[in-house]
Parts: sequence; C-alpha cells; structure tokens
Amino acid sequence: MKKTSTRLADGRELIYYDQRDDSVRDAVDRRPLDPTVTTSEVRRDPLLGDSIAVASHRQGRIYHPPADECPLCPSQGDRLSEIPDSSYDAVVFENRFPSLAGDSGRCEVVCFTSDHNASFADLTEEQTRLVLDAWTDRTSELSHLPSVEQVFCFENRGAEIGVTLGHPHGQIYAYPFTTPRTALMLRSVAAHKEATGGENLFDAVLERELADGRVVLEGHHWVAFVPYAAHWPYEVHLYPKRRVPDLLALDEEARTEFPQVYLELLRRFDRIFGEGEPPTPYISAWHQAPFGALEEFEGVNRDDFALHLELFTIRRTSGKLKFLAGSESGMNVFINDVPPEFAAQRLREVASS
Repeated sequence: MKKTSTRLADGRELIYYDQRDDSVRDAVDRRPLDPTVTTSEVRRDPLLGDSIAVASHRQGRIYHPPADECPLCPSQGDRLSEIPDSSYDAVVFENRFPSLAGDSGRCEVVCFTSDHNASFADLTEEQTRLVLDAWTDRTSELSHLPSVEQVFCFENRGAEIGVTLGHPHGQIYAYPFTTPRTALMLRSVAAHKEATGGENLFDAVLERELADGRVVLEGHHWVAFVPYAAHWPYEVHLYPKRRVPDLLALDEEARTEFPQVYLELLRRFDRIFGEGEPPTPYISAWHQAPFGALEEFEGVNRDDFALHLELFTIRRTSGKLKFLAGSESGMNVFINDVPPEFAAQRLREVASS
C-alpha cells in the first residue's frame, strides 16, 4: 500500500491509498472553495449521561445529487469533485460537513472505489484489503489526536438508512469521549470479570455462539454469527477468533482472510430477500476499544475488549422496513420480528455456489 497525503482547496486533508507503489498523486484541487466553517458542539445529557453533537452547519450538506455531479467521483475535465485526481483506488478525506470537528473530534469520508455504480460487495479481495489497511491507518493516526478517545469506522448503505450520496463510501468518526454503546459493553465486561473471577465476557459470548447453532460462516481466523439477542431482523457479528482490542492488533493471517469472509457476508445480505429485490440497506460498524482512560470501568483494560464488526439491515421482509417506534425510540427496548435462529438459517441458505 502507498499512502499520499495532500490538501484540498479549503485546507482539509485528503489521503490517497494505492495498491501500486509507483502511483503518483500530484493533482491540485482547482475549486474556489472558502475555508470550512463548522459549528460542531458536544453537549452532555445530565439525566442519561450520554453526549449529543449539535452541528447546525450540516443542514447545508449535499443531498442526493445526480450521478454526473457526484462529489465522490474522480475529477474529470471541468467537472471538479472532492477528489482532484482523475482516478483513485481508495481515498480518505476530512468531511466538508462534519458532525465533529476541532476539540469535538473529527469526521472523515472513506471512498472505497472510484466506480460510482459499484457497492462494497463488488470489490475484489485486493480492494477490500486496501480498505482494511486504510481503516487501520486512520485508526492509528486519529488515535494520536489529543481530543480523540474512540475511533469508529462504519458504512451506511442505502437510501432507507439515510444515505445522501450514492457513491460507495463509508465514514470514520473520531469521538472525544467513549461512546455510550461501548461504555455499556465495558460495564458488562467488568461485571462479568468480577463475578467469574477473571473470565472475559467476549470470549464467553463467542464460545456460546459457536455452540448454539447461529453461526453463519466460519474461517480459520474469523467467525460470523447472528447473536442470541439480536436487535435487528438480520444482524451478524463478525469476530476474529483471536481476541484483539482494535484493527491495529490484527495479525497478518487475519488481515489476509478478512476480505474473503466479509465479501461473502455482504453478498449474502444482498440475497436474503430473493431475486428482483433492491439492494439490501445496511449499516456495517466496527467496534474498537477506546484509546482514552478506562478508570471508570473498574478492573478492565483495553485488552479485555474484543474488536468486532456488526452488520445489520433495517429491512425485516420483502418491501417492509423495521422502524424504531415507541418501544425502541422511547425506551431503547428493541422488538425483533425475526427470530435470530431463523435469520442465521436464512443467511446460511443463501451461500454462494
């Protein structure tokens, strides 16, 4: 992998990740852009103890542009985009309309491919490995920023999820705090460790899932399963078999196998609802250990956390979506219409030939 860092016309950082070491990236952003102005502010809810980002400047972000005006495609002639070069393998750049900025963290966009009409599932194993390396590199770089405590790499796919740009891309949020979902996991890990005299909860969960029959697919270094208490209609958790706290700690064997397993998962998601259905909307989310202090989680350190990816869709059946209504939105109590055992069986049935 070759990494080339440059700057856009308004000062934001842009980074090319290339498969070839001889790639030259010297194109200049020719757009007349004013410096980016953000209004991001993090406020803490005193009752729930969580944090909310207020970012009013995002109201003006680009919304469903036509394909020939896509800001994530390479620049061509007089059609200038966020990527100055006329081609690229993978690109990461600072979001022009970030939810988090400055002392409140940082937001980046990850373009998986220059092909506007592709999806992540269309990538080759080599392209997928390049994206994995980019996620890893950005996790490392962002973790060293003084305001950052946790790095979150994710992909939203589909208009049903709220995606406003059709080009295959994901995002990276660098939070100035430990996110509520991660904090809940760490509290559970701490309680389990104390109750069992030192057993790791993630290890126990993985052992249970391997025994209970909800495994979707398994490689030498990764295993994917539908969790016992899945929140979403079709939800798969992908774990490396060797527990590591973050992407940085994956060994070469796990990195090599990841593209095979992940691409197969994504392709199965597109086959869940049968032929003729539109692409399955999904969220794909990496969970990594925070880089900040963990004193509030007594007895727990970073190595107790298990890196894993959670992949889920809000589509519950053909033509119908799972909405977060009263119980979910009002009380955070999920009601799942699809039994996890059925979801696992269905995902095994649609395995590619």
